[in-house]
Amino acid sequence: MTSAAPSDSSARQLIFRQTGKPAEVLELNGFSPRQPGADEVLVRILAAPINPADLNTIEGTYGVKPELPAVPGVEGCGVVEASGSADFAVGDRVMFLRRASTWATHTTVAADTLFKLPPGMDPLQAAMLKVNPATAWRLLHGFEPLKPGDWIVQNAGNSAVSRCVIQLARDLGIRTISFVRRAGLIDELKHLGADEVLIDDDDGLAAAKAVLGGSNAALAFNAVGGDSALRLMKLLRESGTHITYGAMGRKPLTLPNGLLIFRDIRVRGLWVTRWVENSPPDEVRDVYQNLASRVAAGKLLQPVAATYSLDAFADALPALDVPERSGKILFTPSPDSRP
Repeated sequence: MTSAAPSDSSARQLIFRQTGKPAEVLELNGFSPRQPGADEVLVRILAAPINPADLNTIEGTYGVKPELPAVPGVEGCGVVEASGSADFAVGDRVMFLRRASTWATHTTVAADTLFKLPPGMDPLQAAMLKVNPATAWRLLHGFEPLKPGDWIVQNAGNSAVSRCVIQLARDLGIRTISFVRRAGLIDELKHLGADEVLIDDDDGLAAAKAVLGGSNAALAFNAVGGDSALRLMKLLRESGTHITYGAMGRKPLTLPNGLLIFRDIRVRGLWVTRWVENSPPDEVRDVYQNLASRVAAGKLLQPVAATYSLDAFADALPALDVPERSGKILFTPSPDSRP
């Protein structure tokens, strides 16, 4: 344990005082990091992704609305600079299990919301560990028991979650059909471990039916909605489960009566934040230990498109809309963001 937090007049954070378009309401703010109290830890942020949930929170459209003014950041990783907890020492590298205002150089959080990272883990990959890998793990483990050789189908095949699903399923012996919008992604995802990658249209649906034959998919993972979600439903076996974890297409689900009545299709949703908050702590930490080990071994990786300093946020936000962007955009508030 250590007591006082270091004085750091260069500490900065991105803050919004009212909801609205991120480019219009975000501002860079200097502040003094709060010293950790009992069972608290001061963390210097190494990297923090820009997630859709962050943008929705700033816009005021997310399911959780913070008290304003607020600092965004649902995930990230950092290094302990001061600790009021016997479980963490100065120099430990950690990731955040709860929303922690990570678009900043420093943040002070409760010790039980941190997870200690294995040595040598790439901070960019560690910063992306909380949301997408855990979502993929829960999709594969939280709904129906799967056995080697089973099929799952998913849309948004190039998304970070889908890429994690592909890599985890590959190692678990689960077969995947991933739908994408561009043919140029097919070889890349197959190299990652995807069994089949098809264009997300009616021709792709027909091709998927031919691949599956009489053995339809056990699970369908939907992050788009609309017609894309309906195509996934048509590939499920009797009593299969359709899980929505995102809504990139901003279109509602269409639920045909026949699929519900005669095929007994189950329709579920997944918000990984609820799982983290409501599950036994030992279960949550065991899952993240498993995932962190895979990341450290290079078996579960997410692409990075670019990194930006906090003061370059006005450049980082437009980078999210670059056509055919492949990979996450992250803030790297600390110059020490190397493995």
